[in-house]
Amino acid sequence: MSLTYWCEQAWLPDGVADGVLIEVDGRRITRIDRGPQGAAERLAGLTIPGLANAHSHAFHRALRGTTQQGKGDFWTWRDRMYEVAARLDPDGYLQLARAVYAEMALAGVTCVGEFHYLHHAHDGRPYDDRNAMGHALIRAARDAGLRIALLDTCYLTGGFGTPLTGAQRRFGDGDAERWASRTEDLAAAYSGQPDVEIGAAIHSVRAVPPEQMPVVADYSHHNAVPLHAHVSEQRAENAACVERYAATPVQVLHERGALGPRSTAVHATHLTDVDVELLGQSRAYICMCPTTERDLADGIGPARALADRGAAITLGSDSHAVIDLFEEARAVELDERLASEKRGHWPAADLLAAATCAGHTSLGFPDAGLLVPGAWADLVSVRLDSVRTAGAHGLEAVVFAATAADVHSVVSGGRRVVSEGRHQLGDVGSMLAKAIGDLQ
Repeated sequence: MSLTYWCEQAWLPDGVADGVLIEVDGRRITRIDRGPQGAAERLAGLTIPGLANAHSHAFHRALRGTTQQGKGDFWTWRDRMYEVAARLDPDGYLQLARAVYAEMALAGVTCVGEFHYLHHAHDGRPYDDRNAMGHALIRAARDAGLRIALLDTCYLTGGFGTPLTGAQRRFGDGDAERWASRTEDLAAAYSGQPDVEIGAAIHSVRAVPPEQMPVVADYSHHNAVPLHAHVSEQRAENAACVERYAATPVQVLHERGALGPRSTAVHATHLTDVDVELLGQSRAYICMCPTTERDLADGIGPARALADRGAAITLGSDSHAVIDLFEEARAVELDERLASEKRGHWPAADLLAAATCAGHTSLGFPDAGLLVPGAWADLVSVRLDSVRTAGAHGLEAVVFAATAADVHSVVSGGRRVVSEGRHQLGDVGSMLAKAIGDLQ
Protein backbone atom coordinates (compact mmCIF):
# COMPACT_ATOMS: atom_id res chain seq x y z
CA MET A 1 0.00 0.00 0.00
CA SER A 2 1.34 3.41 -0.99
CA LEU A 3 1.23 6.33 1.48
CA THR A 4 2.49 9.88 1.16
CA TYR A 5 3.73 12.03 4.03
CA TRP A 6 4.27 15.78 3.90
CA CYS A 7 7.05 16.95 6.20
CA GLU A 8 7.14 20.53 7.40
CA GLN A 9 10.89 20.07 7.34
CA ALA A 10 13.03 17.05 6.54
CA TRP A 11 16.74 16.27 6.77
CA LEU A 12 17.78 15.14 3.31
CA PRO A 13 21.30 14.21 2.16
CA ASP A 14 21.87 17.80 0.98
CA GLY A 15 20.54 19.40 4.16
CA VAL A 16 17.29 20.48 5.81
CA ALA A 17 14.49 21.28 3.35
CA ASP A 18 10.96 22.69 3.76
CA GLY A 19 7.78 21.10 2.45
CA VAL A 20 9.06 17.63 1.61
CA LEU A 21 6.78 14.92 0.22
CA ILE A 22 7.87 11.34 0.98
CA GLU A 23 6.07 8.50 -0.74
CA VAL A 24 6.23 5.08 0.91
CA ASP A 25 5.25 1.75 -0.61
CA GLY A 26 5.43 -1.17 1.78
CA ARG A 27 8.69 -0.99 3.72
CA ARG A 28 10.55 1.36 1.37
CA ILE A 29 10.67 4.99 0.35
CA THR A 30 9.73 5.19 -3.33
CA ARG A 31 9.81 8.93 -4.05
CA ILE A 32 10.90 12.20 -2.46
CA ASP A 33 9.74 15.55 -3.80
CA ARG A 34 8.96 19.06 -2.63
CA GLY A 35 5.64 20.79 -2.85
CA PRO A 36 2.33 21.55 -1.13
CA GLN A 37 0.75 19.12 1.32
CA GLY A 38 -2.29 18.24 -0.76
CA ALA A 39 -3.82 14.98 0.47
CA ALA A 40 -0.63 13.75 2.13
CA GLU A 41 -0.44 13.11 5.88
CA ARG A 42 1.29 15.99 7.66
CA LEU A 43 4.35 15.38 9.83
CA ALA A 44 5.06 18.43 11.97
CA GLY A 45 8.48 19.65 13.02
CA LEU A 46 11.68 18.17 11.58
CA THR A 47 11.59 14.68 10.12
CA ILE A 48 14.83 12.70 10.20
CA PRO A 49 15.68 9.10 9.31
CA GLY A 50 15.13 6.45 11.95
CA LEU A 51 17.77 6.22 14.67
CA ALA A 52 19.96 3.14 15.17
CA ASN A 53 20.73 2.07 18.73
CA ALA A 54 23.91 0.18 17.90
CA HIS A 55 24.55 -1.31 21.35
CA SER A 56 21.87 -2.61 23.72
CA HIS A 57 21.63 -5.07 26.58
CA ALA A 58 17.86 -5.15 26.99
CA PHE A 59 17.83 -6.73 30.43
CA HIS A 60 20.05 -3.98 31.88
CA ARG A 61 17.02 -1.69 31.72
CA ALA A 62 15.85 -3.33 34.94
CA LEU A 63 18.82 -1.70 36.74
CA ARG A 64 17.92 1.91 35.96
CA GLY A 65 17.82 3.98 39.14
CA THR A 66 18.66 1.00 41.37
CA THR A 67 22.47 1.13 41.48
CA GLN A 68 23.10 4.74 42.52
CA GLN A 69 23.39 4.33 46.29
CA GLY A 70 26.87 4.34 47.79
CA LYS A 71 30.13 4.69 45.93
CA GLY A 72 30.54 1.40 44.12
CA ASP A 73 32.27 0.97 40.75
CA PHE A 74 31.84 -0.91 37.50
CA TRP A 75 32.47 -4.23 39.20
CA THR A 76 29.86 -3.77 41.94
CA TRP A 77 27.41 -2.67 39.25
CA ARG A 78 28.24 -5.85 37.34
CA ASP A 79 27.35 -7.96 40.38
CA ARG A 80 23.88 -6.36 40.43
CA MET A 81 23.54 -7.01 36.72
CA TYR A 82 24.27 -10.70 37.26
CA GLU A 83 21.50 -10.84 39.87
CA VAL A 84 18.99 -9.61 37.28
CA ALA A 85 20.33 -12.01 34.65
CA ALA A 86 19.82 -14.94 37.00
CA ARG A 87 16.08 -14.25 37.24
CA LEU A 88 15.17 -14.16 33.55
CA ASP A 89 13.59 -16.89 31.45
CA PRO A 90 12.32 -16.71 27.84
CA ASP A 91 8.82 -15.55 28.79
CA GLY A 92 10.10 -12.93 31.20
CA TYR A 93 12.71 -11.75 28.73
CA LEU A 94 10.07 -11.38 26.01
CA GLN A 95 7.95 -9.24 28.30
CA LEU A 96 10.86 -7.05 29.41
CA ALA A 97 12.50 -6.68 25.98
CA ARG A 98 9.18 -5.81 24.32
CA ALA A 99 8.75 -2.93 26.76
CA VAL A 100 12.36 -1.79 26.41
CA TYR A 101 12.18 -1.81 22.63
CA ALA A 102 8.88 0.07 22.76
CA GLU A 103 10.66 2.70 24.89
CA MET A 104 13.31 2.88 22.16
CA ALA A 105 10.64 3.34 19.49
CA LEU A 106 9.17 6.23 21.48
CA ALA A 107 12.66 7.77 21.35
CA GLY A 108 12.85 7.46 17.54
CA VAL A 109 14.86 4.24 17.33
CA THR A 110 13.88 2.02 14.41
CA CYS A 111 16.72 -0.52 14.60
CA VAL A 112 18.51 -2.04 17.59
CA GLY A 113 21.80 -3.90 17.87
CA GLU A 114 21.20 -6.34 20.72
CA PHE A 115 24.47 -7.61 22.20
CA HIS A 116 23.00 -10.92 23.31
CA TYR A 117 24.75 -13.28 25.71
CA LEU A 118 21.93 -14.44 28.00
CA HIS A 119 21.65 -17.76 26.16
CA HIS A 120 20.86 -20.67 28.48
CA ALA A 121 18.93 -21.66 31.58
CA HIS A 122 19.90 -20.61 35.10
CA ASP A 123 22.17 -23.62 35.66
CA GLY A 124 23.91 -23.21 32.30
CA ARG A 125 22.06 -26.02 30.55
CA PRO A 126 20.55 -25.18 27.13
CA TYR A 127 16.80 -24.80 26.83
CA ASP A 128 15.02 -27.42 24.70
CA ASP A 129 15.32 -24.84 21.94
CA ARG A 130 18.85 -23.66 22.58
CA ASN A 131 18.03 -20.28 21.00
CA ALA A 132 14.87 -19.66 23.01
CA MET A 133 16.21 -16.41 24.47
CA GLY A 134 17.28 -15.13 21.05
CA HIS A 135 13.87 -15.89 19.60
CA ALA A 136 12.28 -13.95 22.48
CA LEU A 137 14.37 -10.88 21.67
CA ILE A 138 13.54 -11.01 17.97
CA ARG A 139 9.83 -11.37 18.67
CA ALA A 140 10.03 -8.48 21.14
CA ALA A 141 11.66 -6.22 18.54
CA ARG A 142 9.05 -7.07 15.95
CA ASP A 143 6.20 -6.48 18.40
CA ALA A 144 7.65 -3.05 19.21
CA GLY A 145 8.17 -2.16 15.53
CA LEU A 146 11.98 -2.34 15.35
CA ARG A 147 14.38 -4.14 13.07
CA ILE A 148 17.00 -6.04 15.03
CA ALA A 149 20.59 -7.06 14.57
CA LEU A 150 20.89 -9.85 17.11
CA LEU A 151 24.61 -9.84 17.86
CA ASP A 152 24.92 -13.36 19.20
CA THR A 153 27.76 -13.19 21.69
CA CYS A 154 30.51 -15.68 22.38
CA TYR A 155 31.19 -15.64 26.15
CA LEU A 156 33.43 -18.44 27.46
CA THR A 157 35.34 -17.32 30.57
CA GLY A 158 34.56 -15.24 33.63
CA GLY A 159 37.89 -13.42 33.42
CA PHE A 160 41.37 -13.98 32.09
CA GLY A 161 41.79 -17.74 32.51
CA THR A 162 38.93 -18.18 35.00
CA PRO A 163 35.81 -20.32 34.47
CA LEU A 164 32.26 -19.05 34.35
CA THR A 165 30.56 -19.13 37.75
CA GLY A 166 27.14 -18.31 39.13
CA ALA A 167 24.89 -16.41 36.72
CA GLN A 168 27.73 -16.34 34.17
CA ARG A 169 27.24 -20.03 33.46
CA ARG A 170 24.16 -19.29 31.39
CA PHE A 171 26.22 -17.06 29.08
CA GLY A 172 28.59 -19.73 27.77
CA ASP A 173 28.48 -22.45 25.11
CA GLY A 174 31.67 -24.20 26.24
CA ASP A 175 33.81 -23.25 23.27
CA ALA A 176 33.59 -21.17 20.11
CA GLU A 177 32.73 -24.13 17.88
CA ARG A 178 29.60 -24.85 19.92
CA TRP A 179 28.79 -21.13 19.92
CA ALA A 180 29.03 -21.15 16.11
CA SER A 181 26.82 -24.22 15.81
CA ARG A 182 24.08 -22.62 17.92
CA THR A 183 24.36 -19.29 16.11
CA GLU A 184 24.15 -20.97 12.71
CA ASP A 185 20.88 -22.58 13.78
CA LEU A 186 19.54 -19.18 14.84
CA ALA A 187 20.58 -17.58 11.55
CA ALA A 188 18.95 -20.38 9.56
CA ALA A 189 15.64 -19.75 11.32
CA TYR A 190 15.58 -16.15 10.02
CA SER A 191 17.20 -16.64 6.62
CA GLY A 192 15.69 -14.31 4.03
CA GLN A 193 13.80 -12.23 6.60
CA PRO A 194 14.87 -8.65 5.90
CA ASP A 195 14.07 -7.17 9.31
CA VAL A 196 16.45 -9.50 11.19
CA GLU A 197 20.24 -9.71 10.97
CA ILE A 198 22.03 -12.39 12.98
CA GLY A 199 25.47 -10.99 13.67
CA ALA A 200 28.34 -12.10 15.89
CA ALA A 201 30.06 -10.71 18.95
CA ILE A 202 33.14 -11.38 21.01
CA HIS A 203 32.10 -10.31 24.46
CA SER A 204 35.57 -9.05 25.42
CA VAL A 205 39.18 -10.17 25.74
CA ARG A 206 38.26 -11.14 29.31
CA ALA A 207 35.54 -13.52 28.17
CA VAL A 208 36.95 -15.06 24.97
CA PRO A 209 40.51 -16.46 24.92
CA PRO A 210 42.49 -15.39 21.84
CA GLU A 211 42.70 -18.92 20.45
CA GLN A 212 38.87 -19.02 20.31
CA MET A 213 38.44 -15.63 18.59
CA PRO A 214 39.22 -16.77 15.00
CA VAL A 215 36.13 -19.01 14.99
CA VAL A 216 33.92 -16.00 15.72
CA ALA A 217 35.78 -13.80 13.23
CA ASP A 218 35.53 -16.48 10.55
CA TYR A 219 31.78 -16.77 11.16
CA SER A 220 31.44 -13.03 10.53
CA HIS A 221 33.64 -13.10 7.42
CA HIS A 222 32.01 -16.20 5.91
CA ASN A 223 28.46 -14.94 6.45
CA ALA A 224 29.21 -11.24 5.77
CA VAL A 225 27.59 -10.17 9.04
CA PRO A 226 28.59 -7.63 11.69
CA LEU A 227 31.14 -8.51 14.38
CA HIS A 228 31.02 -6.45 17.59
CA ALA A 229 33.16 -6.55 20.74
CA HIS A 230 33.48 -4.68 24.02
CA VAL A 231 36.91 -3.04 23.90
CA SER A 232 38.96 -1.27 26.58
CA GLU A 233 36.01 -0.13 28.66
CA GLN A 234 38.03 -0.29 31.89
CA ARG A 235 41.67 0.47 32.66
CA ALA A 236 41.77 -2.67 34.79
CA GLU A 237 40.80 -4.74 31.75
CA ASN A 238 43.65 -3.22 29.76
CA ALA A 239 46.20 -3.82 32.51
CA ALA A 240 45.16 -7.46 32.94
CA CYS A 241 45.21 -8.01 29.16
CA VAL A 242 48.72 -6.58 28.82
CA GLU A 243 49.93 -8.66 31.76
CA ARG A 244 48.54 -11.87 30.28
CA TYR A 245 49.10 -11.39 26.54
CA ALA A 246 51.70 -8.60 26.35
CA ALA A 247 49.24 -6.74 24.13
CA THR A 248 46.28 -4.39 24.46
CA PRO A 249 42.73 -5.63 23.76
CA VAL A 250 42.74 -3.89 20.36
CA GLN A 251 46.03 -5.55 19.47
CA VAL A 252 44.73 -8.98 20.53
CA LEU A 253 41.61 -8.56 18.37
CA HIS A 254 43.71 -7.36 15.44
CA GLU A 255 46.12 -10.30 15.68
CA ARG A 256 43.19 -12.75 15.67
CA GLY A 257 41.47 -11.28 12.61
CA ALA A 258 38.59 -9.66 14.48
CA LEU A 259 39.03 -6.10 13.18
CA GLY A 260 37.79 -4.92 9.81
CA PRO A 261 35.10 -2.89 8.04
CA ARG A 262 32.29 -5.05 9.48
CA SER A 263 33.69 -4.81 13.02
CA THR A 264 32.52 -2.50 15.80
CA ALA A 265 34.60 -1.75 18.89
CA VAL A 266 32.16 -0.82 21.65
CA HIS A 267 33.31 1.82 24.15
CA ALA A 268 37.00 2.01 23.08
CA THR A 269 37.51 4.31 26.04
CA HIS A 270 41.12 3.71 27.09
CA LEU A 271 43.23 3.40 23.96
CA THR A 272 46.90 3.80 23.12
CA ASP A 273 48.00 5.71 20.03
CA VAL A 274 48.72 2.36 18.39
CA ASP A 275 45.17 1.21 19.18
CA VAL A 276 43.73 4.31 17.52
CA GLU A 277 45.80 3.67 14.39
CA LEU A 278 44.82 -0.01 14.22
CA LEU A 279 41.11 0.79 14.55
CA GLY A 280 41.33 3.57 12.00
CA GLN A 281 43.31 1.58 9.46
CA SER A 282 40.92 -1.37 9.80
CA ARG A 283 37.98 0.98 9.04
CA ALA A 284 36.16 -0.40 12.05
CA TYR A 285 33.16 1.29 13.60
CA ILE A 286 33.39 2.69 17.13
CA CYS A 287 30.21 2.58 19.19
CA MET A 288 30.27 5.28 21.84
CA CYS A 289 27.80 4.91 24.71
CA PRO A 290 28.33 8.16 26.64
CA THR A 291 25.41 7.93 29.07
CA THR A 292 26.51 4.48 30.23
CA GLU A 293 30.19 5.40 30.21
CA ARG A 294 29.53 8.33 32.53
CA ASP A 295 27.05 6.38 34.68
CA LEU A 296 29.69 3.71 35.30
CA ALA A 297 32.55 6.24 35.58
CA ASP A 298 34.35 4.58 32.70
CA GLY A 299 35.88 7.71 31.22
CA ILE A 300 35.75 9.61 27.93
CA GLY A 301 36.90 7.87 24.76
CA PRO A 302 38.92 9.55 21.97
CA ALA A 303 36.05 9.76 19.49
CA ARG A 304 37.45 12.67 17.49
CA ALA A 305 40.89 11.10 17.15
CA LEU A 306 39.34 7.80 16.03
CA ALA A 307 37.17 9.50 13.42
CA ASP A 308 40.14 11.48 12.15
CA ARG A 309 42.03 8.21 11.59
CA GLY A 310 39.16 6.66 9.58
CA ALA A 311 36.92 4.90 12.11
CA ALA A 312 33.20 5.70 11.84
CA ILE A 313 31.40 6.64 15.06
CA THR A 314 28.08 5.07 16.05
CA LEU A 315 25.97 5.37 19.19
CA GLY A 316 24.33 3.04 21.71
CA SER A 317 22.40 3.29 24.94
CA ASP A 318 24.09 0.11 26.28
CA SER A 319 22.86 -0.28 29.89
CA HIS A 320 19.91 2.08 29.30
CA ALA A 321 20.70 4.52 32.07
CA VAL A 322 18.63 6.61 29.68
CA ILE A 323 17.25 5.78 26.24
CA ASP A 324 17.76 8.95 24.24
CA LEU A 325 19.97 8.90 21.14
CA PHE A 326 19.94 12.71 20.98
CA GLU A 327 21.56 12.74 24.41
CA GLU A 328 24.12 10.17 23.28
CA ALA A 329 24.89 12.23 20.16
CA ARG A 330 25.44 15.56 21.88
CA ALA A 331 27.38 13.90 24.68
CA VAL A 332 30.07 12.93 22.17
CA GLU A 333 30.67 16.64 21.58
CA LEU A 334 30.06 17.82 25.14
CA ASP A 335 32.30 15.18 26.72
CA GLU A 336 35.03 16.08 24.23
CA ARG A 337 34.70 19.68 25.41
CA LEU A 338 35.23 18.59 29.02
CA ALA A 339 38.29 16.56 28.11
CA SER A 340 39.87 19.19 25.83
CA GLU A 341 38.50 22.45 27.26
CA LYS A 342 37.62 23.41 23.68
CA ARG A 343 34.33 23.60 21.76
CA GLY A 344 33.31 22.70 18.24
CA HIS A 345 34.66 19.19 17.67
CA TRP A 346 31.57 17.80 15.90
CA PRO A 347 29.04 19.47 13.56
CA ALA A 348 25.44 18.54 14.32
CA ALA A 349 25.15 16.75 10.96
CA ASP A 350 28.06 14.44 11.82
CA LEU A 351 26.57 13.57 15.20
CA LEU A 352 23.18 12.84 13.64
CA ALA A 353 24.86 10.71 10.96
CA ALA A 354 26.41 8.64 13.76
CA ALA A 355 22.91 8.06 15.15
CA THR A 356 21.42 7.21 11.75
CA CYS A 357 23.23 6.00 8.63
CA ALA A 358 26.49 4.95 10.32
CA GLY A 359 24.65 3.08 13.05
CA HIS A 360 22.38 1.22 10.64
CA THR A 361 25.31 0.24 8.43
CA SER A 362 27.28 -1.09 11.40
CA LEU A 363 24.32 -3.36 12.17
CA GLY A 364 24.09 -4.79 8.67
CA PHE A 365 21.40 -2.45 7.29
CA PRO A 366 23.33 -0.15 4.90
CA ASP A 367 20.07 0.73 3.10
CA ALA A 368 18.67 2.52 6.16
CA GLY A 369 19.34 5.79 7.95
CA LEU A 370 18.86 8.08 4.93
CA LEU A 371 15.79 9.75 3.44
CA VAL A 372 16.32 8.65 -0.16
CA PRO A 373 14.28 6.51 -2.59
CA GLY A 374 14.94 2.82 -2.04
CA ALA A 375 15.85 3.19 1.64
CA TRP A 376 13.89 1.68 4.50
CA ALA A 377 10.86 3.86 5.21
CA ASP A 378 11.91 5.07 8.66
CA LEU A 379 10.56 8.55 9.41
CA VAL A 380 11.07 10.11 12.83
CA SER A 381 9.41 13.48 13.41
CA VAL A 382 10.66 15.75 16.19
CA ARG A 383 8.74 18.70 17.62
CA LEU A 384 10.32 22.10 17.16
CA ASP A 385 7.80 23.90 19.38
CA SER A 386 8.37 22.21 22.74
CA VAL A 387 9.79 23.97 25.78
CA ARG A 388 13.15 22.42 24.84
CA THR A 389 13.22 23.15 21.13
CA ALA A 390 11.22 26.38 20.74
CA GLY A 391 13.39 29.07 19.22
CA ALA A 392 16.10 26.67 18.03
CA HIS A 393 16.62 25.94 14.34
CA GLY A 394 17.80 23.21 12.00
CA LEU A 395 19.70 20.11 13.04
CA GLU A 396 21.12 21.92 16.07
CA ALA A 397 17.58 22.04 17.49
CA VAL A 398 17.44 18.25 17.40
CA VAL A 399 21.00 17.36 18.36
CA PHE A 400 21.67 19.99 21.01
CA ALA A 401 18.20 20.82 22.35
CA ALA A 402 15.68 18.01 21.80
CA THR A 403 15.19 14.94 23.94
CA ALA A 404 13.43 11.66 23.29
CA ALA A 405 10.26 13.28 24.67
CA ASP A 406 10.12 15.54 21.59
CA VAL A 407 9.64 12.60 19.20
CA HIS A 408 5.94 12.67 18.30
CA SER A 409 5.70 10.35 15.29
CA VAL A 410 7.63 7.27 14.18
CA VAL A 411 7.18 5.30 10.99
CA SER A 412 9.43 2.22 11.06
CA GLY A 413 9.83 0.16 7.92
CA GLY A 414 6.62 1.71 6.59
CA ARG A 415 4.69 0.80 9.75
CA ARG A 416 3.26 3.56 11.94
CA VAL A 417 4.60 2.71 15.40
CA VAL A 418 4.26 5.98 17.33
CA SER A 419 1.52 8.60 16.91
CA GLU A 420 1.30 11.79 18.97
CA GLY A 421 3.99 10.44 21.28
CA ARG A 422 2.09 7.22 22.07
CA HIS A 423 3.24 3.73 21.09
CA GLN A 424 0.77 1.46 19.36
CA LEU A 425 1.27 -1.14 22.11
CA GLY A 426 -0.20 1.25 24.70
CA ASP A 427 1.23 2.55 27.96
CA VAL A 428 4.92 1.67 27.76
CA GLY A 429 5.58 2.90 31.30
CA SER A 430 3.10 0.38 32.66
CA MET A 431 4.62 -2.34 30.51
CA LEU A 432 8.08 -1.58 31.91
CA ALA A 433 6.84 -1.42 35.49
CA LYS A 434 5.17 -4.82 35.22
CA ALA A 435 8.07 -6.52 33.46
CA ILE A 436 10.65 -5.17 35.93
CA GLY A 437 8.40 -5.78 38.91
CA ASP A 438 8.06 -9.44 37.94
CA LEU A 439 11.85 -9.77 38.29
CA GLN A 440 11.95 -8.45 41.85
